[in-house]
Amino acid sequence: MADATATISLSAEEKAVITALEKLNVIQLNTVVKFMEQEYGISAAAPVAAAAAAPAGAAGGAEAEEKAAFNVELTDSGAQKIAVIKVIREITGLPLGDAKALVDSAPKMVKEDVAKAEAEEMKKKLETAGAKVTLK
Repeated sequence: MADATATISLSAEEKAVITALEKLNVIQLNTVVKFMEQEYGISAAAPVAAAAAAPAGAAGGAEAEEKAAFNVELTDSGAQKIAVIKVIREITGLPLGDAKALVDSAPKMVKEDVAKAEAEEMKKKLETAGAKVTLK
């Protein structure tokens, strides 16, 4: 991680660009930023600020859409425990005894920090087998 107090040296050309940007009003600067994002595929958003803002917005619905990793929790094993155990073994790679113990001890976390698409796929498989699953 870069030191926030480090001094950055600019060339004469870079200083000229900064001087020109400083002369723009907010609307003009916004237009320049949007153009650079579109033309060069870069973002002016600070990644650290976005990551820091996520915990603060945990109560909002927008945070759930931006969430990158999910925890897959088995909330109820349902009536078809054997089918659920098979899916748990497929998802986790656990031996039969451990998979059965996990299913019997529901509610229980199946996997943590899983990508959204993978978590939804796991949820679909488990629900098809008769289990109830929540993504957190």
